[in-house]
Formats: sequence, structure tokens, C-alpha cells
Amino acid sequence: MTIAVIDYGMGNLHSVAKALEHVTHEHVVITRDPRVIAGATRLVLPGQGAIRDCMGELERTELKGLVLELLAVQSKPLLGICVGQQMLMESSEENGGTSCLGFLPGRVRYFDQHLRDEHGQRLKVPHMGWNQVWQRNDHSLWEGIEDGSRFYFVHSYYVEAERDADIFGITRYAGIDAHVATGRETVFAVQFHPEKSATSGLRLLENFVNWAP
Repeated sequence: MTIAVIDYGMGNLHSVAKALEHVTHEHVVITRDPRVIAGATRLVLPGQGAIRDCMGELERTELKGLVLELLAVQSKPLLGICVGQQMLMESSEENGGTSCLGFLPGRVRYFDQHLRDEHGQRLKVPHMGWNQVWQRNDHSLWEGIEDGSRFYFVHSYYVEAERDADIFGITRYAGIDAHVATGRETVFAVQFHPEKSATSGLRLLENFVNWAP
């Protein structure tokens, strides 16, 4: 049993791997070896920074085709984290427009620089820190996690999914309902960082390890 954290040069790889090792006895490996990735029992697609760079590195390391193939077959659970969630959508507004993997219909949008709260106070972009996640649609990865639990975020762009059935969690920021947990079949992806989200984040990772879609 192997959990492969896909290493295409972007993402908080070691923190994710350490958090997974904390919740499981399964073998956790950071790898860009296509044979190891294809042979793993579970996959983690991380991401950090600009989405254009993430997509570019996925292409440069020749892993894009493999990831697309695994998404199409859906033979094993896959967890997307941060930009790893955004990459699953069709496109992003970042960098003047970036094409993504197109696994889920929808796009990635920018938090306006002029966001204000209900008191008229300027809100920061990126949206950074702890915020509540409200669960939408039942899912095994929410088991043991209270609705409205707080998770840790760092992002300037957010997912806007087209299908209600693909939305599993939202965060409200400046009146915007950002779709921060999305997925379908064997794929689940989150905008927040479970590896930095204390008890709730570790429980989500443990649920992923035990998930049998």
C-alpha cells in the first residue's frame, strides 16, 4: 500500500508527506516516477504558487498526461490540495487566463483587490489564515469533522464550480461563497491546507487514507 505525493516541482511536499505519515502506517513517498505514481494505491496532487507555473511544471516533468489518464480512469483515490484543487478545473483567471486540467466544469476566479467587509473595512488579498468551512453534500472525508470547522488558507484565487453535485465545502469571504472542497467519484480536492489545519486537517487526511470510494 503506497500513497504517492506527486512531485512536479511545486507544492508543500514534505509537510504534506509528514502529515500523512502521522495518520497512517501506509508507505508515503514523494515521487515523480511515473511507474511509482501509476502503481500507488492513493495519490496526492499538491500545488503552491502561480497556477501557470504549476501547469507548466506538470508539463515539463511529463506528468500531465499521466495525471489526465489517472483522472479519466479514476481507479484510485486522489486528493488535490491548494493549487492542486484549482488545477482540476477548466480554466483560471490567473496570469491573464490559464488552461487547467478540465476534470471538473468551472473556473478559478480572483478575489477583487477592493473587497470590504460588512463594516466597510478593506479585506486583505490573499485570503490568509483560519476560516470556517461549511459542508455541502455528504462525503466520507467529512466524517468526524464538525460542520463549520476551521481550516488554514492562503489564496488569492478561488474555485467556482458549475455543478452543485461537485461542491462539498464552501468558505465565505467578503460575501463570496468560495467552493473550497470539490470532487467527483474517486477525486476530492480542497483549497485549504489540511497539513496545516491542526486536528480537523489531520482527520481529513486520515479519512482520505481510509476512503473506499
